[in-house]
Amino acid sequence: MKKEAQFLLILLFLGISTLQGQLDKINFKNKGIASLETGYTITKVRTALNKKNTYIVATSFEGTVLGISYEGKILWKNKLSGFMNHDIWCQDINNDQVDEILVANADGTIYCLSSTGKLLWEFKKNTAPMYAVCAVKKGAKTYVVAGGFDKSVYYISSDGEMIKEIKSSTYSIEKPWAKFKKDLPESNVSTANFIRPIPQKNGDDVLAVLGTNNHMNVPGTMYLFKPLEAKPYRKDKIVLKEKRIRVIGHFAVEDYAVPGEQMVILGTSSHVSDSAILLYNPRTGEITYHKNTKIPFGYDVTHAVTIKDKNKTVFFTRVRNQIRLLDLSLNEKTVERVLGKYAYYDLWKDPKTNFILLASSQSGGSGIHIINTQNKSWKKDFEALNPSGKIETILANTKEAREELKKYQAPKTGKKQLPVYLMTEKITPKVAALKTKIEQNYTSPVFLNSKHLPEVENWDRSSLANEKFRKKRDRRKKYVLTQQQSVDLLSKEYKNAPGLAYWAGHGNDPYMFSLATTKKVLDAANGKKTVLIYPEMEDHSKDLNFVVDNLMYPLADYAKDKNANIFLRSKNVFWLGSNYLDAWSGLMSGSYADVFVPSMEETTDKTMELSLAGRTGMWASGAVNGWGTRAVPDNTAFDRSRQYGSQQLPNHFLRMLIFHTANGAQYINNFPVNQEYISMYWELIAKGVLYVPKREEIVSFSPVHISMKSPDEHFLEDGSSVKWTIKYNEEFEKNNPFVFSRMNGSWPGAPVTQWDFSRYAAGVKERRLNFLAPYNNGLVLITPPQEGVFAAKNVARGLLKDNLHPLYKNILKEYITDGHSYFSKDGKQTFSADTYYKTIEKSIAENAKLLPITVEGDVAWVVAQIAPKKLRLTLVDNGYLNPTAKQAVLHFNTIQPTKIVDILNKEVFTVDNKATAITVPLGLFRFIDVELENELK
Repeated sequence: MKKEAQFLLILLFLGISTLQGQLDKINFKNKGIASLETGYTITKVRTALNKKNTYIVATSFEGTVLGISYEGKILWKNKLSGFMNHDIWCQDINNDQVDEILVANADGTIYCLSSTGKLLWEFKKNTAPMYAVCAVKKGAKTYVVAGGFDKSVYYISSDGEMIKEIKSSTYSIEKPWAKFKKDLPESNVSTANFIRPIPQKNGDDVLAVLGTNNHMNVPGTMYLFKPLEAKPYRKDKIVLKEKRIRVIGHFAVEDYAVPGEQMVILGTSSHVSDSAILLYNPRTGEITYHKNTKIPFGYDVTHAVTIKDKNKTVFFTRVRNQIRLLDLSLNEKTVERVLGKYAYYDLWKDPKTNFILLASSQSGGSGIHIINTQNKSWKKDFEALNPSGKIETILANTKEAREELKKYQAPKTGKKQLPVYLMTEKITPKVAALKTKIEQNYTSPVFLNSKHLPEVENWDRSSLANEKFRKKRDRRKKYVLTQQQSVDLLSKEYKNAPGLAYWAGHGNDPYMFSLATTKKVLDAANGKKTVLIYPEMEDHSKDLNFVVDNLMYPLADYAKDKNANIFLRSKNVFWLGSNYLDAWSGLMSGSYADVFVPSMEETTDKTMELSLAGRTGMWASGAVNGWGTRAVPDNTAFDRSRQYGSQQLPNHFLRMLIFHTANGAQYINNFPVNQEYISMYWELIAKGVLYVPKREEIVSFSPVHISMKSPDEHFLEDGSSVKWTIKYNEEFEKNNPFVFSRMNGSWPGAPVTQWDFSRYAAGVKERRLNFLAPYNNGLVLITPPQEGVFAAKNVARGLLKDNLHPLYKNILKEYITDGHSYFSKDGKQTFSADTYYKTIEKSIAENAKLLPITVEGDVAWVVAQIAPKKLRLTLVDNGYLNPTAKQAVLHFNTIQPTKIVDILNKEVFTVDNKATAITVPLGLFRFIDVELENELK
């Protein structure tokens, strides 16, 4: 027998022995899947070796790193910085046969942990988040290699000392693009989306750096280096003619084709319609593309490795709730689909056992799931998998709350609420009866018809004075309808419905229908409600100024007496920035308060707590008389390179919708994920448990508000550059403190600065998904200036103090900003954000004592007066994707409660030293009535 064959047999024997040893440890219970409960939302999972023993290494949503045995025992935990971990790599870097654990953290640090979870060393060059880390071998030495959003790659010794920095400007070929030259980012620089070793036959590694400059639209370039060399020896752009390749979210190295011949498997991070795997040959640079098909709507990362299935090597691909088994010929016609109930955050193949490890469910799960693909039952076990832990608790808690809601009888003398307009609900057979019951017995919510329009109007635009919009068309639409066809198509939707909501235009093309056509549709409504949706209206250029004057204001004038609204679904920092530009002064004056509705596309944003303060500040000021919100799968995509937006259980949506509605949101643009689950929201509104307040009924606004003068240009640019990854400028960061900062695409998950509004006003610590910010001292509104040289005179909206609850009449405190600095009201003094914030932070804390109630804890909350001597307090678990049971401490500042009761489960709470503690169950919310001794005035 040849030596090579003997060697292969030995490896096979060792592999079988190893697998059997691990099988003996794991309690599969005669199944193909074993689930380990951790109590944490696990976002990344790996395996590590401690000499001959394999164990699991995982990171949680909040950045805790855990060591877990295959039996499910948590061996150790390390909270590290308390910020998210973008990458983990496990490898022996000091030749002691024990893997170290390398962690790339959003605070800009590379952490190295021992096999017992002890911090061995840390490396930090600046504050830009670290995004990728691995280790590479060269001869007898192993080096740590890391990179982040400062556009450099670092070689680090096994002791944590920097050996070498390679700036991407010395090798990068990435080219940016922009609508306007002034917005063009730096050229020939890139950030490392992935850094990975590619093993070679001689025992050394090649270092692969997948560089990019945009985490939405650029798959990037593969740069291949020999370790420690300054220049790559290969540069291969990830591009194929006539193929739409989206950004890469997964990187695995396998030798499935020819032993010893490595191949890189890449998976996209994208809408599932663009879901694909790509095979990259590092020897030739050849790229093979395969598009996944038949995947329901959603956003996700495509994870792919290889396994043995029925004695054949196949690709094992996970995307959304599917596992797809694809043969090596990439024949989509023969793919086998295994349909599970949930999507998962990560996939890892244990190189020692070939077990497949799945991280927690994206819906808030807390388990790690181990798949033994050699067990014939694993496919049916995956289809049946119901994660225990947090998912199980969310479902149980929701079921209990719904049973309590069924028993709840609204008081006959209850106050009439504002109507809530459900604009885009999909009525499935399972919820049709509930909708009918609500419509027959309650006045709210109002179910508008929703019309999706793949075809729009083809009209003569030659008279448009703006060249861009004369030519502009949206690639998602077919421009084929006549005016009459458009009017007929839309007007029939009013029949047997209280109204209609539809896209009348888009930021890409606001003129999908001519102004004349939209007017005819409003006429055909005959007084029924119409909501005209305009998504992504976030530009702050001269082109959009043209649209405002040529389309928005004329349409708003016509809509004033038509029971119609213009739903501006803007993005980024529009409602605390661009709306204060001169073009929108008509909207901000309040002259169109009954027409315009500010709403948001929060996709790719990391500033949800700011947009909430901006929209509610407009509403409170009287600029608008209603505001809206949106729940859609890509809300969770704050980092487009890792789009985990396939939550099958929309608990995060339910809590966000409840919080926004309790703050007065009436226009709801909801994307149906699981309407049977989300329909609880309808019932809460219908029965008045979820109280929809007028602005003058809310008593949880902070007396301190921030007013926005003409916005700083860099603030606007930073807040809208959310897709570029290359915006970090160390010198600029050091010398330019901003009131609102770290908003561009270089800061996913990063800590906010000490002087940032988000920290001292909203109570959040990171640029992430703060839909449910705690605002422990009350919601700090961002408003139009009220006093001094920056205040508009004689505007229709009136004064903030006259639009709010009477208690605010004499206690409001205003500070002026442009997003960069603070200003005196006479405009003569400028105050730096990094020092003056202390004055405002102190003012917010002190003036919070003038509110009847403040709430301490990790909860979202709002208080409204529902009767002269009664307040309704809404409490919500604020762990948007990371739900946990929370304790809220209520502080009674200016009131003396006589009774505090949960209106659903009837639990009564007592007051101890002017405070009350209330537990909010995991994934849930509570509605508390506080009865008062004296009337609140």
